[in-house]
Amino acid sequence: QVQLVESGGGLVQPGGSLRLSCAASRTFFSANAMGWYRQAPGKQRELVAAITTRGWTTYADSVKGRFTISRDNAKNTVYLQMNSLKLEDTAVYYCNSHPVPGLRYWGQGTQVTVSS
Repeated sequence: QVQLVESGGGLVQPGGSLRLSCAASRTFFSANAMGWYRQAPGKQRELVAAITTRGWTTYADSVKGRFTISRDNAKNTVYLQMNSLKLEDTAVYYCNSHPVPGLRYWGQGTQVTVSS
C-alpha cells in the first residue's frame, strides 16, 4: 500500500523559510519521479517542483530561485526547501508522483500559511 506523509508546514512571516518533508513507501518512491504540489483556497492544485529518480529538477516559474526540491533515496523522502516565502505561497502542500500523480495516493498534505 502506497503511503505519502507530508510534514513541516506552519505559519511563517513573509520572507521566512520552511522545509517540507514527504515520506513515501519505498517501492513507490524508488520507481517514480516525485513532485510537490499545492492547492490554495478556491484554486486548482498545481505543480510546484519535481525531481526525477536521478535528481533532475524542474520548478514552476512562480517559485524559481526561492524553492529547492531534493530527495534522499536512502530515506525514501523528498524535501522542499522554501525560502523568501510570499503571501501567495499560502496553500496546502502535497507530494505525489510526477508527471502523473497517483490519484489514490494523495495524502493529507501540510498547511503552509504566510502571513504578517
